[in-house]
Amino acid sequence: MTGAAISVEPYRIKVVEPIPVTTREQREEALKRVNYNLFDLRAEEVTIDLLTDSGTGALSAAQLAAGMAGDESYSGSRSFYRFHETVTELTGYAHVLPTHQGRAAERVLFSSLLKPGSIVLANTHFDTTRANVELNNCEARDLPCPEAKNLDSVEPFKGNIDLNELHRQLTGPDADRISVVVMTITNNGGGGQPVSMGNLKQTAALCRQYGVPLFLDAARFAENAWLVTRHEEGYRDRTPRQVAEEAFRLADGCMMSAKKDGIVHIGGFIGMNDPELAQRCELLLIATEGFATYGGLAGRDLDMMAQGLSEVTEPAYLAERADIAAHLAHRVRSAGVDIVEPPGLHALYLNAGRLLPHLPPHHYPGHALACRMYLEGGIRSAELGSLYLGEEDEDGNPIKSAPYELVRLALPRRVYTRSHYDHIGETLAKIAKQADTVHGFRITDQSPILRHFRATLEPVPAAG
Repeated sequence: MTGAAISVEPYRIKVVEPIPVTTREQREEALKRVNYNLFDLRAEEVTIDLLTDSGTGALSAAQLAAGMAGDESYSGSRSFYRFHETVTELTGYAHVLPTHQGRAAERVLFSSLLKPGSIVLANTHFDTTRANVELNNCEARDLPCPEAKNLDSVEPFKGNIDLNELHRQLTGPDADRISVVVMTITNNGGGGQPVSMGNLKQTAALCRQYGVPLFLDAARFAENAWLVTRHEEGYRDRTPRQVAEEAFRLADGCMMSAKKDGIVHIGGFIGMNDPELAQRCELLLIATEGFATYGGLAGRDLDMMAQGLSEVTEPAYLAERADIAAHLAHRVRSAGVDIVEPPGLHALYLNAGRLLPHLPPHHYPGHALACRMYLEGGIRSAELGSLYLGEEDEDGNPIKSAPYELVRLALPRRVYTRSHYDHIGETLAKIAKQADTVHGFRITDQSPILRHFRATLEPVPAAG
């Protein structure tokens, strides 16, 4: 695969699946039935599903073939050793443990590494990462770089960690409570923005200087590597695989949801160099996930994950991911809707707060836009705003609001064509022309953590 400039998908379609096409009335009834929580919609009620890129990609013929050869032995299967060899060659870590997905990797790692009162620093924690830190009675602190605050800037590495703030934290009064620094590549909670190798190198140096381990949240490591080869001096002549290998070796370990850049429906892993930490993780893994050579996965899943990790750094595959994201970004901008710039590969983030200025944060403009996209076009997406990050008192008055009201359009791998993304642009154009008719929502019930997954809501009547 040369990775030469392309304007078509570098694959042909061998198997197809019908998608549902519903009426507006059916979608309106579905929204009422699920109390306006898009997570509770049935898949058969969704025409284009951009809720997540996690486990929603299309497998390659080579992955399916690898799955057929899966060895389902309980211990020491051929599938495990193929997986282990693939991950070890990619990351260089001395110890590799499979898990059934990324949040399992987070739970096992944090439960083994943290103690109550510990602090975890990150460029930005995503939802389950933060939850797994807090479930261990620890504190998650985000240190996004200053450039991340300007959603319209086309600075290429807005996923970076703030190095000055990192140094301040590592030398400050809470320094002895800092147990780990996590670098998420790409920075999902920060708008899908990449991290530069320069920033990662300086972060690694600071962590070594102050004796704090550095771990990567590597769910989208290949897409981060692709953007590095496009935009960072000194890496333009490198392959994505070479960049990825260097990034892993700068860190002390990683946790990964392979449902993203492993291009599989289930799977993940933890990698690390510390033998004592690895032993603690392995014991917890065996007790709660499965034996150390399967980690809660079937052998076929391990084989498909190994194949996916080999395919994901192919330049032609990544070039097409970037091309399709740019195509959708053009359609969205043409519709009159702003996005977090510049567009990455795995998702576009719509600036719902700017499109719907008449809705205050505690009426959840991001969620309101997501619901209207489903109602008008059968498109499911995810809010990343005050429903996700905010807090209210018992009367619904805001205590804390998100810094930005966003909607994430996550792009499944090798699933939708340009005509599907054109439909999204057309739907947004229709909404933008009547944006002032979009009403807000209030929460009627919520859980104490990760409330956006299970909250129930109701519409707020339009003023006047």
